[in-house]
Amino acid sequence: MPTSDPRADRYRAAGVDLGAAETAKARIAELVQGTRTVASRGKVGAFGGLVRLPADVRDPVLVASTDGVGTKVLVAIRTGRHDTVGEDLVNHCVNDILVHGARPIGFLDYYATGRLDPAVAADVVAGVARGCRAHGMPLVGGETAEMPDVYREGEYDLAGTIIGVVGEADAIHGERVAEGNVLVGYAASGFHTNGYSLLRRVVFAEMGLGPDDTFPETDRSVADVLLAVHRSYFAAVWPVRLQVTGLAHITGGGIGGNLSRVLPTGVDAVVHESAWPLPTACRVVQRAGRIAQHEMREVFNLGIGLIAACAPEDAEEVRFAASDAGVQTWLVGEVVRGGGAVRWVDAGR
Repeated sequence: MPTSDPRADRYRAAGVDLGAAETAKARIAELVQGTRTVASRGKVGAFGGLVRLPADVRDPVLVASTDGVGTKVLVAIRTGRHDTVGEDLVNHCVNDILVHGARPIGFLDYYATGRLDPAVAADVVAGVARGCRAHGMPLVGGETAEMPDVYREGEYDLAGTIIGVVGEADAIHGERVAEGNVLVGYAASGFHTNGYSLLRRVVFAEMGLGPDDTFPETDRSVADVLLAVHRSYFAAVWPVRLQVTGLAHITGGGIGGNLSRVLPTGVDAVVHESAWPLPTACRVVQRAGRIAQHEMREVFNLGIGLIAACAPEDAEEVRFAASDAGVQTWLVGEVVRGGGAVRWVDAGR
């Protein structure tokens, strides 16, 4: 028999507040509505998201990728700034399909937390929506999960899935990377979304800094440095995508771990470590954490967020497109005969 006794609300007592969930969903629905494009179909809040394939792509192939922002969310939680990690997530995923020559056509986010705070959830998704709008891509759906026995109070996790499309003949797989190609490195906007488990330990535990402290050798706060948004390279690469032979998004595993993924058998990539300046924040963290150079290479991007391989005669055009989009580049190496490895030279800067 129904009762108004609050003790009868067993789900709330178990840690799941359906009222908070409805409030969050209403706020998120407004954000989702703001990302819809002419390709959007169906309605917001349906069981699945619908989006039309672009009519101007010949022999379209869908490109899908799923990723997260790792423990960078713990920095957002510690600082109380939740509106940037969602944009990080979108840009990271956009880059992951961009390296295949694909343009984004739809995004889905997954937000999971111990106890749902509608304001925090809305801030996170606001960042996701901002990233989607910047790429003319609808946020076609997602999931907001409240799981009190999985996450501690105040914690959350964030992941996303992107759908892109590319004409089959224009897809970039790396098989065209050839001996004699040059390597163009694109400047990162910060630490992006990798290495944060080590980064947090060094900055907060070993250096003893707080979010509002000034980051050493800079005029920025620790929060500003650590929460700098992961750069999207879409605008910098899209106009010249047909001129590049291979693209590597520099994420977990660093330059070596990701550049090797696009090298065909028979060639090596030679990276000149002195070809670009090591960012101040990287230098500070390496010194304070007493991190060996080989580990810095494996954990952090070292200031390079994307690497393009191209013919020498196309390098100027590739670099001009990046400059036109406000992204600095450097010639960071070349492709030589080899066995699919990444070799470092000019080390020890």
